[in-house]
Amino acid sequence: MQNKRAIVLGVSGASGMIYAVRSLKFLLNNHYNVDLVASKAAMMVWQSENNIAMPSNLRSQEQFWRDRSEASNGRLVCHQFADVGATIASGSFRTLGMLVIPCSMATVAKIAHGLSSDLLERAADVHLKEGRRLVIVPRETPLSLIHLRNLTILAEAGARIVPAIPAWYHNPKTIEDLVDFVVVRALDQMDIDADLIQRWQGRGSISIAEGESEP
Repeated sequence: MQNKRAIVLGVSGASGMIYAVRSLKFLLNNHYNVDLVASKAAMMVWQSENNIAMPSNLRSQEQFWRDRSEASNGRLVCHQFADVGATIASGSFRTLGMLVIPCSMATVAKIAHGLSSDLLERAADVHLKEGRRLVIVPRETPLSLIHLRNLTILAEAGARIVPAIPAWYHNPKTIEDLVDFVVVRALDQMDIDADLIQRWQGRGSISIAEGESEP
């Protein structure tokens, strides 16, 4: 039977670690069970963006993520990126889906071509082969033709692609508001309704000039 509260959260070495933090905060605060795996490159990017090292010890890493996400609820299990024998490496471990946020183009390429060189890539491959939800949040610009083709391969294989591109119609006031828009749209792909932003309510009394399109 599918575990409707289990989510695999993959954090790769793309800039934008705040996307992972905000995703984890919502999931844990809403009592989802999260299995988190951060790639080797993610640990390097984290230190570059935050001037603090992510612990390699798993017990310390779990507390590290809880402290950053300010979340005390939900179950959190962290996995070593090299542990390809972990629970999430098997299709027999049932989940609601997997979210890779942020996702580097190197990780996109490896997942797209079935190259499971670490646990994050293996877990993503498992979700594809099992026909479960796999949501990829790429954070790169500009995109080369190679990037676009790899993302197309993933989309054709059943993954949902949610680029880290925020909108402004919800009247964001902070960086977190912009980040949360992307988090909400990513979680939408797992049928998880996150109440982190004001959703589009229709144009109401706002007039749209002739020739302009709706959001």
